[in-house]
Order: sequence, then structure tokens, then C-alpha cells
Amino acid sequence: MKSTKNKLPIVALLLLSLISTAQVRSIADFNNGWKFFLGNDSLASNANYNDTKWRSLNLPHDWSIESNFSSSFPATNQGGALPGGIGWYRKTFTVPATSKNKVTRIEFDGVYKNSEVWINGHYLGKRPYGYINFSYDLTPHLNYGKPNVIAVKVDNSLQPDSRWYSGSGIYRDVKLVTTNNVAIAEAGVFIATPIVSKNKATVSIQYNVANTGTQKEIVNLYTDLYDAAGKKIATSKQVVLRTIPVGGYAYADQIQIAAPILWSTAKPYLYKAVTKIERNGQLIDEVKTNFGIRSFRFDAANGFFLNNEPLKIQGVCMHHDLGALGAAYNHAAAKRQLNILKEMGVNAIRFSHNPPAAAILDLCDEMGFLVQVEAFDMWKKKKNKFDYNLFFDEWHARDIQAMVLRDRNHPSVFMWSIGNEIREQFDSTGTTIAKRLVELVKALDTTRPVTCALTENFPEKNFIWKSGALDILGFNYKLYDYADLPNRFPGQSFVATETASALATRGSYDMPSDSNRLWPPDGKTPTVKGNADMSVSAYDHVYAYWGSSHEAAMVAVNKYKYMSGMFVWSGFDFIGEPVPYAWPARSSYYGIVDLAGFPKDVFYLYQSEWTTKPMLHLFPHWNWNKGDTVDVWAYYNNADEVELFLNGKSLGSKSKTTDVLHVKWRVPYEAGIIKAVSKKNGRVVLSKEIKTAASLSKILVTADRTKLKANGKDLSFLTIKLVDKDGNLVPDADRFVDVIVKGAGALAGTDNGFPADTVSLKSSQRKTWKGMALAIVQTNVKKGNITVVVKSAGLKDVIITLETEE
Repeated sequence: MKSTKNKLPIVALLLLSLISTAQVRSIADFNNGWKFFLGNDSLASNANYNDTKWRSLNLPHDWSIESNFSSSFPATNQGGALPGGIGWYRKTFTVPATSKNKVTRIEFDGVYKNSEVWINGHYLGKRPYGYINFSYDLTPHLNYGKPNVIAVKVDNSLQPDSRWYSGSGIYRDVKLVTTNNVAIAEAGVFIATPIVSKNKATVSIQYNVANTGTQKEIVNLYTDLYDAAGKKIATSKQVVLRTIPVGGYAYADQIQIAAPILWSTAKPYLYKAVTKIERNGQLIDEVKTNFGIRSFRFDAANGFFLNNEPLKIQGVCMHHDLGALGAAYNHAAAKRQLNILKEMGVNAIRFSHNPPAAAILDLCDEMGFLVQVEAFDMWKKKKNKFDYNLFFDEWHARDIQAMVLRDRNHPSVFMWSIGNEIREQFDSTGTTIAKRLVELVKALDTTRPVTCALTENFPEKNFIWKSGALDILGFNYKLYDYADLPNRFPGQSFVATETASALATRGSYDMPSDSNRLWPPDGKTPTVKGNADMSVSAYDHVYAYWGSSHEAAMVAVNKYKYMSGMFVWSGFDFIGEPVPYAWPARSSYYGIVDLAGFPKDVFYLYQSEWTTKPMLHLFPHWNWNKGDTVDVWAYYNNADEVELFLNGKSLGSKSKTTDVLHVKWRVPYEAGIIKAVSKKNGRVVLSKEIKTAASLSKILVTADRTKLKANGKDLSFLTIKLVDKDGNLVPDADRFVDVIVKGAGALAGTDNGFPADTVSLKSSQRKTWKGMALAIVQTNVKKGNITVVVKSAGLKDVIITLETEE
């Protein structure tokens, strides 16, 4: 749900930015002006504790990513080879005396993990689950007109915990919300669109009005609807709530909209609902909620439909880290990831295996992604010693309810998942727990189906399926079972919740490319020796024993109409889970895009099948040794065939099929130019060529954005390439580059996308991988220029200037 905002600052805060749109509710950005200490001090919860020597920082913050990688950390390289530990955060702020009769709460979108919170020395509570949002009422303990101190202890010391890199700290946004005693409750507006057609739509609104006062209240409640241009298009009837009891009141209403513009992945149109409460003619609360009008359904025979049109789910799975930024959420970095996925043709994301940051769901609403929100990676049966199994019994109900309440207004969210590869699916406890979790979800939202990412595809063996609670059956891998699923599970709808687990390193190629490799080969061999440089070939012929190539997964899902679509493992590489290698590998090889955000070749397979704009991708590079025989591949669309040329000589034309989605030539190497030409009905559609690069001559630096906001959060991603005199990438001359940032910004991190690079992602020096590296520059709060200097021994410095503005 979009935050409501306020025109007058009700709460005065140190270094605090107020976002406001009404005089009655304040939602303040509470991210700035914190103190941090890495370590444990039991006295740090006291209001008068001296924190002046602590580090000053702004949130979101992940302390783990600031460390060097090491095999000695108990999280192991599966957890990213980075430390956990205990950290403390403190913030001093002031609330004016005029707010004494109001209600003030603090909202955390995520703290990893085992957080405990104090206000002015008063203990507010704990929240073990690191991926869930929570809040506390500060009102009884505030000192009005005087300093207040919030203290947060974060304990991520018990390792191993997560199966991937989690990060540590207050790594998502924090807000301070102030309302009157009578107000819309937290997550107290729920908007759905139960009836949708091109001619009209019914907008259903459920309200929960809170009354924290000491007496009953009489108020008016209504909602105005606005289109994307800000024009008011409808108003609900004003309802007089004559006796709002102490505690609160629930109410439901409906509004009709004529000729609605429907939300879709191609055109993600958003409306805004403004809900108001008035008392004696005076506005006392206002909540704004963005929503989309859309309908969707799953059909057991024909798959998924959005707005009554068939739509194949073209999805990827995504973990939450942002590469060199770690787990700390950053809007610019998240938007960059989504833009890259959109370019690939992705229309859906499974945030694995936990609820994502609320802000990224706003982006998915705006950019047109369907989203499966997943609650848990495990229930009572552990996957690691110190994972969520320790807290499931006590906390699962509160955590899954918090997930649904926070996310149920997002038009992008179209499916809930109660778990991933849950081990209880193999015994009767899975039936009981699945029923309970689905009941908790459906008590808050009946408008979306519930699934679970399962691995057992035989009904007699799957106790979660036996619960009868799932609306959609989600299965991970096992492509060979797809053909028989309708016979095993008659009348059920299906989605491939996880596919592929194929492996690749950008720019690495092992031949022959038609020789498939299972890395690792089985469950008894968790790692392989593989290549000496810890690379994995990018030809889409290496995958884990439980998975498949990308092509095989796509062919299988496309073959059956009843398969609603798939979520590929994974969209981006992520820190941790570095299958198939042991240390020093510390990040995954699964991604279609590497950790730095550079696409691997298989990115263009998906683009060729998932987009309609003409494209042609040719690989590999053309710097080989005399006598080599090179496998040359091409991905393409909107054409019948591709013809390959080497130094002007045709090597023949080839066409892909429904079962083989690339074309391939085996070419004796000859330096020069390799060129591909795609044709349709004999006419040229596109051509691509790769030249043999000469010796390294210079550094080429390009920024994705040169004009930035001076808000302390905005980012520019600088791609660094080693090129010859003509600008051709030199793939075999890797060297260290140094990045120096001066002026109105700072270096936020560097990367090269190579999963076994053990240099800290915060280092200003980075060795290129296959000729490329990345630098991330972050603004501060001062308007001005940022000068970035990229240096490498023996090469001319490159200087890039970025502009920041308020």
C-alpha cells in the first residue's frame, strides 16, 4: 500500500525528511541520523547511554557486506562467506508537545534478524524473522518536547542460518507515522476489483478504523478515486460511523468505475484511492492507496489469463541482495535490476524465498511485473541449524499475516506462496501446517490463489498437496513429469515455480558446446573441481543434477498449454550458494545476469523467445588461438534463418526449431570478423558482427545515468571496459582498475560479476573479468558535480563527470 503523507510536520526530527500530503497524518522517512556499533553492549538500550563514539550512518544498512570475504566465517560460502554478528543502532529525535494527544508508531520494513527494540529504555518487543515488516506503538513512552532515543539490537550471530546471503542489520526502510486517535488502522484499507470488464469495474474497499482514545466517536468515512492523471473519477458514499468503539471498527463499501483502464504487464495503469475520515466537518485522517484494476485466473487446461487474455508467465526467481550493495535496499539499484529484466522479456517475478522489500513491489506495480510473494523457505523442519525452524511455531501466524496485510493492495501481486521445497511435504505434518497457513492467508485475502513450491510430483507421496488447501500446484524442476501432471492431479492448475538451475560465467566458453555437464553430478557430490579458474561455460550446457538447461526448461513449459508458465532460477546471480564450487567461490553461478548486472549470453535466449522486437545475438568473442575450432551460437527472433560469415565467406544458413532454440556452427578459427545475418523471407532483418580484438589500448567507461538526485541515495552504475584502439572489447587482458570518486558523492562498491573474486565488494580496486568491471557511485545530499576517475597501470586515465540536483 502506498504511504499516506502530510503537509505539516507534526513530528520534528533530527536530520529527518518529512513526506507529507495532509495536515492529519505524518509519514516521516526515519532512515537518516542513526548511530551504529558492531558488537554487543547490554547497556546500549538505556536512554542515557553515551553513543557519541559510535559510527554515524543512514539506513538502510547492511554491515555484513562491508567485510572482506573469508572461508573462516561460520555462514560458509553458502551464506556468502561474510560475517553475521551482533549490531546496535540508536537514534535521537524530538517530538513536539503539540503531538501529545496523537498516536506515534515506528514501522520497520525488515531487520535481519532477531531484532529487539527499546524506546527511552522501555522494551517494545522482538521480531526474529529477518524478512518481515513490523511496527511498535511509541506513544506511551515518548517525551514530548524533549529528546527521545530509539535503540535496536540486531542479532545475526548464530550461523549457519540462511542457505544464501542474508545480510545483517536494519537493511530496509524505517518510517515514523503519526495520526490522530481516530484514524485508519495500519494496513487498514484493502482494495480489490471483484468485477472487471472493459465497460465497467467494481472496486471493493474494506476499511479498518482504529480508535485509540477513551470514548466512542462519530465520524464520516469516504473514498475518492483518481485516475493516473490526478483527475477525480468517482467518490464513495459518505458513511456516518456513529459509534466507533474504543479499539476500532470495520466497514466495507463498493465503487463503480465506467470504462476502466486495466492494469497489465504491458500497460501497468494505476489508479489512486484517497480515503478520508472527517469529524464535525474537519478532516482528521487521510490515506492514499495506489491500485490497479485487473482480473486474472488460472485454467486447468489452458494456463493463465490476465484480463481474460491468455498470458504465459515469463518469470524469474530473485533473491534480495543488490550485488555490491549487499542486502541494503536501494530504490535506484532495484529499478536497474527490473529494467534489465524487462529488457529480457520478463513479466513475472518470484521473490525467493521470503517477502521482499515493500518498495520493490511499488516498482513492480509501476513497471508491469506480476509477483509471487513467498512466505518461508522452511517450516518446522530445518535446512540449516539456526534457520527459521527455531521460530516457526511461535511466529508463523504473525509473520504470514504481516506479509498479506502489507502486500495485498499491490496489483502486481497475483499469487501467495506458503513455502519453498518444504520438507514437511513428505510426511503428514505437511497436511496440517499447509491447511493452517492457507487459512491464515484466506482470512485476510481471498482474491489471490495460494501455492507452494513443491518437489514431490506424485500425489500419493505429497502431503502438502493432500491437504487440499492449495489453489495452484507449483512444482520445482523435474521437466520429465510435466506430461503426466494432468493425469496425476486431475482438474488442477500448474505453474513451474522453479526451473533450470543452469550455470554460467559471463564470457567463459568450453567446447564442445553440445557436451552437457552435470555440475554437481548428484546429491553425494556437492562441489566439483570443474575449471581451474572456477569459471563455468556460458553455452547453456552446464546445470545442476536436479535441473536442466535453460532451453530444455523453456521448451518443456511451452509444450503444454496447461503449464501456466515458469520462474527461472535465477534472474540475477546472488551472493552465496556458489554451486558448483567450493571456496573461494562466494556467489552464485545460476543467474541469467551476473552479480554486476551484466547479461550472460543466455539472457538473449530469453529475449529471443519472450520479446517481439527483432533481436540477434552472436557469441562467443573472436579472440582464439590458431588451430582452435570454435562453436559459434546465435539467438534470434522475427526471422526464418541466420547466415554466418567468416571474413566475408558464407558458412551457411541455419534455423532453430521448436525443440532447439539456437543455431550453431563449428568453425575453424581464423582471426578477423565473424558475422551473423538474420533473414525473413530472404530479406535481411538484422546483422551482428564480432571482430578479433587487437592489443589492449584504453579504458572505456559509460554511466547508465549522468544526472542524479542529491538525496544521499541515488546511484549511477559505471560500466568499465578494456578495449582496443577501435573500441572492441579485449576479453583476455584482465587487469586491476582503480576508481576514485570526488565531489558530491562517494564510491558505493565495485564488482566484475565473477563469483570467485574474494576482494571486498566495497573495494575501490577491482580486477576486470573478461574485460569488464562495474563501479557504483552514490550521491550525497549536496547539489554539485561528482568526478569519477578510472585508472589502470599503463593506460590513460578516464574521467567521468556526474551532475547532482535537488
